[in-house]
Amino acid sequence: MSLMTIRSYAEKHYLMTSPDMKSRLAVEQAVCDKKLSQGALTNLMRWLTEPQYQQYVPAINKMIDAGQFAELDRLFWEVIPFGTGGRRGPMAEFGSATINDRTIAESAHGLAMHYNLTTYKTAYTEKNSGKAVVTCDSRNRSPEFAKLTATTLAANGLTVYLFDGFRSTPELSFAVRHLGCDVGVMISASHNPPADNGFKAYWSSGAQVLPPHDKGIIDCVYQSKEIPILDFDEAVAAGKIILVGKEIDDAYIDAVLEQSLSSARDISAVFSPLHGVGMTSVQRVLIKAGFNQLKVYEPHEKADGNFPNVPDHLPNPERPQVFAPISEWAETTDARLIIASDPDADRLGASVRNADGKFVHLTGNRIGVLLTDYVLSKWKESGKLTPQHYVVETLVTTPLIADLARAHGVLAIDDLLVGFKYIAQTMDKHGPDTFLIGVEESLGYLSGQYARDKDASVAALFLMEHAAELAQQGKSLLDRLDEIYIAHGYYLESQISQVCEGSRGQAQIALLMQSFRDSPPTDLAGLILASVHDFKLHETRRLPQNEKVSDLPEPSGDLLIVETAPAQCQLRFAIRPSGTEPKIKFYFFAKTKIDGGQSLDDVKKKTSETLNEFESELSKWMQAVIANS
Repeated sequence: MSLMTIRSYAEKHYLMTSPDMKSRLAVEQAVCDKKLSQGALTNLMRWLTEPQYQQYVPAINKMIDAGQFAELDRLFWEVIPFGTGGRRGPMAEFGSATINDRTIAESAHGLAMHYNLTTYKTAYTEKNSGKAVVTCDSRNRSPEFAKLTATTLAANGLTVYLFDGFRSTPELSFAVRHLGCDVGVMISASHNPPADNGFKAYWSSGAQVLPPHDKGIIDCVYQSKEIPILDFDEAVAAGKIILVGKEIDDAYIDAVLEQSLSSARDISAVFSPLHGVGMTSVQRVLIKAGFNQLKVYEPHEKADGNFPNVPDHLPNPERPQVFAPISEWAETTDARLIIASDPDADRLGASVRNADGKFVHLTGNRIGVLLTDYVLSKWKESGKLTPQHYVVETLVTTPLIADLARAHGVLAIDDLLVGFKYIAQTMDKHGPDTFLIGVEESLGYLSGQYARDKDASVAALFLMEHAAELAQQGKSLLDRLDEIYIAHGYYLESQISQVCEGSRGQAQIALLMQSFRDSPPTDLAGLILASVHDFKLHETRRLPQNEKVSDLPEPSGDLLIVETAPAQCQLRFAIRPSGTEPKIKFYFFAKTKIDGGQSLDDVKKKTSETLNEFESELSKWMQAVIANS
């Protein structure tokens, strides 16, 4: 962008409020020097010139005068979007790319405006009869943001049910349905670092918002000017905000317990809420179910948004490191199983004690396989399983789940984009009465009709029941996995991610996605890459020519799946930008057939070696693309 073009833009948008010339020239020069991105310039100008942002202008000008353009770019490089899990990002005092009072209020106002426009064809009217429910997790500033959300929604004419303290995301989904609400909001950044927070928006089904509502909400967010907000105490006194708690908790716990498939309860286990809200949901469900040998890992019991006792302060139960201190303690007990929920208790991780007494961390895919196997087996045992029943999983989840479903004679729906909202959408499209289980590789699981989002509570209930039944047979969950592999072949999955932060990172992600589309590698680690399925361009291409051979139907999203040519060990991998974090993510899937003369241990070792070498070669290719850009 030329200096003249920048100055013309500034003349039109920046000089309207006549800031001092020194600051104006500094901003112009920062863009020319590539210290400030074009996106940051656009958003910064809005915050400097439009009246709704005037309270932030002195602080922004102070940063401009100090030459803090890297920080300004971090704060303003984008308007924080609605991704696969709502709006999520780092907290700050101000900035369009961060979670702060203004962006939370804009999110609530945008949600209310879109709801009112969709329902009443007007942005606001005293006659509106809409209802909303709001809660939050234990993150820093979450209660503050929940109150701000509630007062903003109430100011837009909705009656708001606000929980009297933090609760889990699945309970919020349940409450939307239980209370007959039109929208819901969960303040949470799931398993992100302590510096982050977020805004998850829900529609009347209890699922997170889907197209076209997500775009409609963000359009209303961008149009937000002055935002009406009520005084909290006055809104409560007037009945515009209604505090709720125990009555919803009890109904939610009972709804989860109704999903129970077994009376087996003789299993010793350790639970960690990772300083999150799992004590309000997972722990309560398991204790009320009768799992009297459940122990809570006390260093993680207290809700704390800084996650002080979690390794690296990263409360993601997908990370084996999270389980290290828990495992060390659990090995001194009689526990056979460790389970851990993330801060908003919608995801469940697990580790299982092996024959040597050590705990083995399970991936989300393997937990999903065990849960699917359990549900299918129990339904078959009951005699109620029919061909009309179905199992749902996303495109980046292990294909073993679909194979298990088909082996049981039920439908497998395995072509969904990433995001549990698509599993929820499928439940309502195909009918919840025949829905068995939905699985997402990132530790997301749901069974039953009571909610439309993943739930660590029902996953914990099923995993504990399955472990207890196997213990009666002298087996563990690891033993059951091996039995499944022997019957269906050995499946191994893994992931790698490339962190790409800020505007520069966004450009790197775009470059990598485009490189995989235009000129993908054709062989890696001795394996020939044969085809690319492009869910953005809706086509399948044959390699090495990278020529289109067929159309690819819905779904539509920025996702590529690359498959190798047929071999004893068949590989495929998926590539997508993360919808919640500044990353590009790679998902790897390997399947090896087990012949009669092979031991499972040998197959596991060979498959692992092949997959590791393949990952290494792909990482080198990816780094070369970035280095040559």
